[in-house]
Amino acid sequence: MEREYQAGTKNDVTIFTGIEIEHTPAYGKKTLFVVGIHKADELAEIATVNNCDHIYLGANHSYAPTDYDEVIRWEGMIMDLLKKEFWITLDIDYNSYEWSEDMMVDLCCYDKFIPMISVKLPYIANLNYNACVKVDDKDFKATNPGVWVHHLHDLMDRKKFTDWSKYGKDEIIK
Repeated sequence: MEREYQAGTKNDVTIFTGIEIEHTPAYGKKTLFVVGIHKADELAEIATVNNCDHIYLGANHSYAPTDYDEVIRWEGMIMDLLKKEFWITLDIDYNSYEWSEDMMVDLCCYDKFIPMISVKLPYIANLNYNACVKVDDKDFKATNPGVWVHHLHDLMDRKKFTDWSKYGKDEIIK
């Protein structure tokens, strides 16, 4: 994902700080945003020096495991940071979610872990008032007790919205 930073467009930025502006349990916290996998001790040190008690992993759509070994590396990094008492968000594209199911079971035992399931819905403003979002299962009676249907209009509450203009006030670390 290409982001615009104050110093211009940087595709090679891997660590930056800012305030969590998305409406999660970490909203308003000084945050260390991290692209890709790094050493947990290095991230903990950078977060501490920058007064960040929240670390947002998988920034810029960087959580995209291609095999189970990579999922294990992500889980190790996340577990180490959770054990150091940081709030941790992992931004998970819905296409990578099933790869991560075992990891989610382990990580969701921690009160300071925030799984951010990212579902891309381009052109959402073009849908009418009757549009619904269905939280489904991978097959009939496969893993969930049923399905949940939400009116899209209710999910698009202004109190939950973050305008693109709010992004980009971050400080590049690395």
